[in-house]
Amino acid sequence: MTGSTLPTRGLGTLEVGAQGLGCMGMSEFYGQGDDTESIATIHRAIELGVTLIDTADMYGFGRNEELVGRALAGKRDQVVLATKFGIVRDEADPSKRGIRGDEFYVRQQVEASLRRLNVDHIDLYYQHRVDPEVPIEETAGALSSLVEQGKIRHIGLSEAGPETIRRAHAVHPVTAVQTEWSLWSRDIENEVVPVCRELGIGLVPYSPLGRGFLTGRFKSKEDFADGDFRQTTQPRFAEGNLERNLAMVEALRALAEEKGVTAGQLALAWVQAQGDDVVPIPGTKRRKYLEENVASVGLKLTAEDVAAIEEAVPADAVAGERYPEAAMRLLSR
Repeated sequence: MTGSTLPTRGLGTLEVGAQGLGCMGMSEFYGQGDDTESIATIHRAIELGVTLIDTADMYGFGRNEELVGRALAGKRDQVVLATKFGIVRDEADPSKRGIRGDEFYVRQQVEASLRRLNVDHIDLYYQHRVDPEVPIEETAGALSSLVEQGKIRHIGLSEAGPETIRRAHAVHPVTAVQTEWSLWSRDIENEVVPVCRELGIGLVPYSPLGRGFLTGRFKSKEDFADGDFRQTTQPRFAEGNLERNLAMVEALRALAEEKGVTAGQLALAWVQAQGDDVVPIPGTKRRKYLEENVASVGLKLTAEDVAAIEEAVPADAVAGERYPEAAMRLLSR
């Protein structure tokens, strides 16, 4: 694939390329990273018209923000830079998770992210998970102050429930809600999507390829690299669930072959067909897969295509929860 320019889509009042890039796996969770290839992947994404670059303070304990900051040196004005705060981690115990959304913490974390990213402002700043101990009005108020100060341009929420979205939006307009959304994670369609559309809030699906599973590249747990969290903690990849889910991927692959595309491209095209206010952020740390993902933007689906895809991967047939039980409790507050 040579250079190209993606069509744009609107997230609220923010205009971005129709597909973004999730950078998490470049620094953690999906096995060993390669900073040189990761930076080359970010540069190639920009060449292809990808403008929404997504990271978070907790990915690699800040190292992912530093990596993205290095990649964007001299290219800052070509991208819409998104990062997140709110998940508190302990490097001595990487599996441990806490949540904070108090005003002091918000102010503290934005300064740390600005420093690591080496920028003077963040375009889209998300609360990564909602703090059940802090009224969302306090968090949204702190974010509103950061907008006034010019440190951030737009505010977002991640994995928030419909009432939380409404309450935050009443304090300060929410530009985007980031939530897992793919053929095998469709629970946001009942309440979150309608609320966002009512309020004019854009939708940013993360893991639109089902953590890579919908690409068809993984047949067993042995296919994952050492240190890959899918191998150890993700219920849908557990023994028994993995085999049941593989049957759906095979059905998706058969449909993709009829169209001359990959299963992953068809799965991404399905997400992109959900509306012009939807900008998925498939994650990759390799240029090869980036180019495959971006090419899916040109794949147009008919209503019959969408129906066939949803029949191949029925929403209620996926085996296993999205996350382990403790992590599931942090969602949709």
